[in-house]
Amino acid sequence: MEPPTEPAAGSRKRRRRGGGKNRRKPSSSSQQAAPPEAASPPPSSSPAKRGRKAGADQVAAKPKRGNTMSLLEKMHARLSGGHFRMLNEKLYTCSGQDAFDYFKDDPNLFDVYHTGYQEQMSHWPEQPVNVIISWLKSHNASWTVADFGCGNATVDKNVKNKVFSIDLVSDDPSVIACDMAHTPLEPSSVDVAIFCLSLMGTNYPNYLEEANRVLKPSGWLVIAEVRSRLDPNTGGADPDKFSKAIIQLGFSLVSKDAKNKMFILFYFKKKEKSKVVKNIDWPQLKPCLYKRR
Repeated sequence: MEPPTEPAAGSRKRRRRGGGKNRRKPSSSSQQAAPPEAASPPPSSSPAKRGRKAGADQVAAKPKRGNTMSLLEKMHARLSGGHFRMLNEKLYTCSGQDAFDYFKDDPNLFDVYHTGYQEQMSHWPEQPVNVIISWLKSHNASWTVADFGCGNATVDKNVKNKVFSIDLVSDDPSVIACDMAHTPLEPSSVDVAIFCLSLMGTNYPNYLEEANRVLKPSGWLVIAEVRSRLDPNTGGADPDKFSKAIIQLGFSLVSKDAKNKMFILFYFKKKEKSKVVKNIDWPQLKPCLYKRR
């Protein structure tokens, strides 16, 4: 019994759905009855297959465009990272005055630096500035604070205290732009001086001397520093020698918090009456330079 005569397209449709196992080959009379224009074209020239092939090409092109964008983003990130590393090295290997003049000539570089800084800090499990903010909140809200190297003025934005935010560049009216060794603050005018990862210049002792000048007697000096800079095993300074130098400046060490694997916190208190030792032997702090990834 011959199969019913159908248009060729219908035959193709049934063959696709039914699979090859139970197919029945049409007789020669059926093939002759079909009009010439309805004859099945070669599989390679099928419009449906050509459409599917074109669609597949378009789909294949999308990942290529996506990969291109991803590559551009990676290149941009690499360039930004390289620029940050250059600026970071500059800050660690020049004096505060040189850094101030450098960023004064092109303040936009400071934004580039802080963008890279924030990206680096995002990998830290705990932020030292948050620890300092918590410490301030647990003490007297009437204290006046000087935040040396304030960055984005995070301390000022998160405490009720009056805060003098100090840094090399100011893009906010509340931030004082200056060399941290020479601030416009009055002598004995603040209760707390903060250095959160900001003892970066080669003349960092001058920053601490300035903090001593503006602090009231019994005022607090809070320092957060990268652990590697104070690790003699990796070329850093001896933390005890670092503390001793600050004590000779006229402070007493109240406590040291070294439980964090990324940074160390020091809490000093200015003595009521003290004589600053001349020719203090300040240890050299190892620059914190980031390796190229």
